[in-house]
Amino acid sequence: MAFVGREWHVRMMQKIAPWLLAASLLAAACAPREAEVAIEERTIDELQALMADGRLTARTLAEYYIDRIERLDRQGPALGSIIEQNGDALAIADALDRERREGDARGPLHGIPVVLKANIDTADGMSTTAGSLALEGHRPPEDAHLVSRLRAAGALILAKTNLSEWAYFRSSRATSGWSSVGGQTRNPYEPMRNPCGSSSGSAVAVSANFTVVAVGTETSGSIVCPASVNGIVGIKPTLGLVSRSGIIPIARSQDTAGPMARTVKDAAILLTAMAGPDPDDPITVGAPPAADYAADLGRATLAGKRIGVWRTYLGAEEEIEVRALLDASIEVMRQRGALIVDPAGIDAARLLEATLASYVVMAYEFKTDIELYLDRSEAPIETLADVIAFNTANADRVMPYFGQDLMEAAQARGPLTDPEYLYALELSKRVSRELLRTAIDEHGLDAIVAPTNGPAWITDLENGDDFNLSSASLAATAGFPSITVPGGFVDGLPIGLSFIGDEWEDKALIEIAHAFEQATLARRPPAPEAVAQSTEAASD
Repeated sequence: MAFVGREWHVRMMQKIAPWLLAASLLAAACAPREAEVAIEERTIDELQALMADGRLTARTLAEYYIDRIERLDRQGPALGSIIEQNGDALAIADALDRERREGDARGPLHGIPVVLKANIDTADGMSTTAGSLALEGHRPPEDAHLVSRLRAAGALILAKTNLSEWAYFRSSRATSGWSSVGGQTRNPYEPMRNPCGSSSGSAVAVSANFTVVAVGTETSGSIVCPASVNGIVGIKPTLGLVSRSGIIPIARSQDTAGPMARTVKDAAILLTAMAGPDPDDPITVGAPPAADYAADLGRATLAGKRIGVWRTYLGAEEEIEVRALLDASIEVMRQRGALIVDPAGIDAARLLEATLASYVVMAYEFKTDIELYLDRSEAPIETLADVIAFNTANADRVMPYFGQDLMEAAQARGPLTDPEYLYALELSKRVSRELLRTAIDEHGLDAIVAPTNGPAWITDLENGDDFNLSSASLAATAGFPSITVPGGFVDGLPIGLSFIGDEWEDKALIEIAHAFEQATLARRPPAPEAVAQSTEAASD
């Protein structure tokens, strides 16, 4: 090879330097730049595509949400959805990014931030308190079963969320979204409005884009109500599909965890990772094999589906605008080929009988189940009596607005061999299941539809909640699956529609919910940034 002198190189570089500079600037402009990728409202599939082609990392995604939580959840409108952040989140994100670079992405949840309701155990630096100061600093020795599954799927546990204290099982006149640890969570569409409970923080965090997806828990409405009034999707799966081990309980006969997300598919992806048998929760061992609940949703359709309309839900005569929204949604389903059975024939008097019996069941089971949890988790208190005593001794901090009559009533109950408990359990299960199964079988239904809730009410710490409309108790008491999907707005506030299906028909129900979602695309994100700006302007 010939050698060319230094002077020639200098002259050539002077000639081509402008072209090299222009080319480098053009390349920089055209190249994907991670920092400029829009994240808000992105789905799991979209985020995975960005991470797969190098335009986004798990660390940058986590940093985005951490910054947004600081600006809008802790400051600005101060929505109060996050009760505690994972101090190891960025280190975990870095490890997940290394796995991806090495070709070891674990699946659709790899690097995806998830927040958990603060009654779900994590064996990390975060506490599990159920929002109660009685459990302040309680760090369980093991992950809940569902958390282990999420970590194995590559999910990034970002934070824990506020909730109605003790998952709303403390007072009959409690305020949803308030806890003595986390204070009051606010609705991102109108912060003076209530976020509903008890999975209030999980719903607000998803709706306000403080996370991609969240996990909530439900005994009777605590997933679907907050999902509905905060404009997101919530799935209450069939009882036994998701393990309850490592979750602070209310009632074994109705408790379940479930996913919360901005889209049905994202919720289905999360449910797929969460579901599975657990020897520590025997009800899951006899469940049918878990499925990929997000598979083939692109082919989901309403055509030919038989949808029954539930007209006798609680508060059906009071909310005319909600009823009009239901009718408009039914017409959309009809236009998409659904076969509508209206009404589906749910006996309201018998449902009330089952619901009242379920309250007796909850009181008995709470006393037994909370003490089993406290004993196994090495919590700082051991019995329900200890909780009641702590609350009484610290009433100024724990009970400034409402008391603990539900806990006191539970404490007065006997063991689970009491005839009163056995009668109430049999009645509540038999009647609720008969009501659903009869409607489904007589009309050949694929799903039953009803409004989930009315619009969010104004938070009133002195007088408690104003539940004026609800359809949650039927599926909750029976243990059947239900899904709430954004259905529209009344006076600017979100309204969800609930689809209820037969036992273990979770996948078929998800497909119906997805098809309805795609036909309506009713979700509109809140604008907490605008609320923050207006608050700052007012203070100036």
